[in-house]
Amino acid sequence: MTESLRHNGEYEHANPYQGTPQHASSPVSPEWPPPPAQPPGDHATQPLPEPPHGGRPARRRGPAALLVAVAIVAAAVGGGTAYGIQELTGSDTVASSSTSTNVVPSSQKGTVSGVAKAVSPSIVEINATSNAGSSTGSGVIITDDGEIITNNHVVAGASSVKVTTNDGKQYTAEVVGTDSKKDLALIKLENASGLKAATLGDSAGIGVGDQVVAIGSPEGLTGTVTSGIVSALDRDVTVSTDEGQQQQQQRQGGQWPFEFGGQQFNGDTGSSTTTYKAIQTDASLNPGNSGGALIDMNGNIIGINSAMYSATESSASAGSVGLGFAIPINTVKADLPELRAGASN
Repeated sequence: MTESLRHNGEYEHANPYQGTPQHASSPVSPEWPPPPAQPPGDHATQPLPEPPHGGRPARRRGPAALLVAVAIVAAAVGGGTAYGIQELTGSDTVASSSTSTNVVPSSQKGTVSGVAKAVSPSIVEINATSNAGSSTGSGVIITDDGEIITNNHVVAGASSVKVTTNDGKQYTAEVVGTDSKKDLALIKLENASGLKAATLGDSAGIGVGDQVVAIGSPEGLTGTVTSGIVSALDRDVTVSTDEGQQQQQQRQGGQWPFEFGGQQFNGDTGSSTTTYKAIQTDASLNPGNSGGALIDMNGNIIGINSAMYSATESSASAGSVGLGFAIPINTVKADLPELRAGASN
C-alpha cells in the first residue's frame, strides 16, 4: 500500500520556544522541517500553548508520526509473516489450507495433468506384510520428513511396512498410530528428508459435481491417475474394525469389504464394524488405491480413498464400476493429534 503525505506549511501555531533558525548552509530539506527546539529543564512541567478561541490543539504532522506508523505496520506484518513461516516449516507441521490453495501452476490450473504433475510426488505405494500375507495400498506424504497418512486396513497387523515414493526410492516405515473406527493410520519413514508434502484442503468446501482426481497404486501400478466428480457427500459407509477380518481380506486379494445402504460389498465385514461419513466419487478406484488421495482441481487433498465397490467377488476380475468412497480430509486433520500420539484403537 502506498500513501502520499500532504505538506501544507509549518505548524499551525507559533511555538514560544522556537530556537535560532537554521543556518543557510545547513543540509536540511525545506520539505522536512526539524522539530522545534525545546527549552532546558523539566519538559513535563512546561505548559502547552493555549489554542486560540478555545479550539482544539493543533495536530502536528511530520516525519516522526509517519515513521511511527510505518514501524507499527512493519511489526504487525513481520510478526504475522514469522508466525506463518513457523507454522509451515516445522518438520512435524502439516501444510494445511482452510481455503482453496492453488498448488497447481496457473498455466495448468483446472487440468488433470496439472494436478497429477503437482501432487504425484506426494503419493506413495505401501507394501505391508503380516502373518496373514501381504497387501498393497497407497499413502499421502504430509510432512517433508516422511509422515504418511493411509488407511488402517492397509497396515493392520503388519510386521513389516515398505514404502516406494513416486521417484522409485524405497524406505522402511513404522506404524505410529492407528484408528480403526475411522479406518486411518499414520506411518513414518525411516531416515527420510526433503520429501514433497501434500497440501491438505478443506473437505467442507466441496460440492456434488466438483471435478476430482484420484492418485494411488491399484494392483501395484504406482502413480496411477484417474479422474471423475464428487457423486455425493456424507454417505454412511460401514467397515470392519476387526484386525483378523482385515488380514483375511488382504490375503484374499486386497478387496476391502464394506456395508452401504444395508448391503455388504466385497465380502463379509464381520461383527465388529464402524460407520463414517464418506465422499462418494465416480473416479476409478481399484484394489491398491486404498489410502491414496482424492484431490480437487487446485491440487489440495480433500479425501483419503478407502473403499470401492466391485461387481465380482474375485480380485482377478475385479474392476471399478464408478462407485468409490473417500474419508473427508477434515476428518483426517481432526484425527492427526491422536495418531501422532500413538493411538492404537
